[in-house]
Amino acid sequence: MKTFKLASLKIINNEDNDVLQQSISLLDGLIINREDEENRWVVEAYVNQDYYDFFQNLYSHQEEVLIEVKITKQDNKPATFITSMIGLNKIGEQMNVLFIGTIVDQRKEIIEKQLKSLIEQGYQGEALLETFKEQIQEFN
Repeated sequence: MKTFKLASLKIINNEDNDVLQQSISLLDGLIINREDEENRWVVEAYVNQDYYDFFQNLYSHQEEVLIEVKITKQDNKPATFITSMIGLNKIGEQMNVLFIGTIVDQRKEIIEKQLKSLIEQGYQGEALLETFKEQIQEFN
């Protein structure tokens, strides 16, 4: 297992076809790569109890919670996870929220969408391969 500092946390909700992002002010937090066969991560956010009702509502109404985190430093690129909440605990005036889930490989998703778009545009065979290679250079 590898443990990192949680630098930021956003909860991403889809309500009435609108994507809403709720930034959470952290007091502290950890993110742990369990390095298990399911490639799961544990995220622990330590926050003020002001968020209790918000997280209690998520905990009781949603099986999956999409979160976006920054690991170690604020200037790192965000990572997106599909998670389940596994704990919500009051600790004095604060509380912790625990999530477990898997990372969404956004780069892979972008590349797959680009390939699908080229196929829909009618590219095939060698022309598809060459055009795809040219466009993929943007990601490297």
